Amino acid sequence: MSIEVIKPGLATTVQDGGRSGHYHLGIPPSGAMDQVSMRSANLLLGNPETAAVLECALMGPELRFHDTLRVATGGAEMVPKIDGVACPNHEVIEVPAGSVLSFDFVRAGARLYLAVEGGFDVPERLGSRSTYALGSLGGLDGRPLQPGDRLKVLSAERCADAGRSLPESLRPVYHKQYELRVVPGIYDHRLTPAARERFYDELWSVGSEADRIGYRFKGGTPLEFIEREPPFGAGDDPSNIVDACYPIGSIQVPSGSEPIVLHRDAVSGGGYAMIGTVISADMDLIGQIQPHQKVRFVPVSLDQALEARGQRSRRLEALRQALG
Repeated sequence: MSIEVIKPGLATTVQDGGRSGHYHLGIPPSGAMDQVSMRSANLLLGNPETAAVLECALMGPELRFHDTLRVATGGAEMVPKIDGVACPNHEVIEVPAGSVLSFDFVRAGARLYLAVEGGFDVPERLGSRSTYALGSLGGLDGRPLQPGDRLKVLSAERCADAGRSLPESLRPVYHKQYELRVVPGIYDHRLTPAARERFYDELWSVGSEADRIGYRFKGGTPLEFIEREPPFGAGDDPSNIVDACYPIGSIQVPSGSEPIVLHRDAVSGGGYAMIGTVISADMDLIGQIQPHQKVRFVPVSLDQALEARGQRSRRLEALRQALG
């Protein structure tokens, strides 16, 4: 069974739950930026929840199905169309052989996840089918989709009936402005007290450069660093440090001007100070924020971050219970 790519969309890649255990070697986890929405689409369809899907950023692909297959969507609101006829989001739909599946413009959110019965069949690399384009690893030839590509599909052990839908209470809700919770540190002491306070007080705007490597934020007042003699091994920029490891979600502010939140394809270390880390429970949300939307960073304690992680786990369990 195969699906032909007519138009690839803006930046469509094969992603799954990601690859773990290799970040110390410089290989990031990759995988879906919005793990909850990816799992929601798979569970709705009856797939294993981390089966490979298509992650479609801001603009969906146009795909010709050479076999009759059932699909489901999760995440951003991009209305799916079969031969031009609109279908519901968050619902199992059957695409007949010879038909073309396309998507309307994005109405809310930023990334749609397209699951197909059985999951997409690309080679596993280091335990994952996810695409890490910067390293040409995984996915389909280690890159985003291109016109003329053929996507193979795995045999499905089971598949939900067409028309099955995600309960309204479990569907994502998107806004025009967001709060991202941050555990401050480990280098926020490098900022002046006034700059630290201003970072959390001001609204920031998502830059057009936002991608799988990191989200850049603009529009705030530049942040000042405390003057110091650069230690041996650090650069002359006031935001430089002696090279350190970067956790996913860490916030850098090169030269103090534009914060960058590192995401699932980020490098594993370098020489910029990390003034805080977006909590793991909010990393799914970042993948659904569109360029130019507004964000406020909110400092939280480690205990609050752990409670938010527990709430996310309970949401995932609710999805499993509703769709299992």
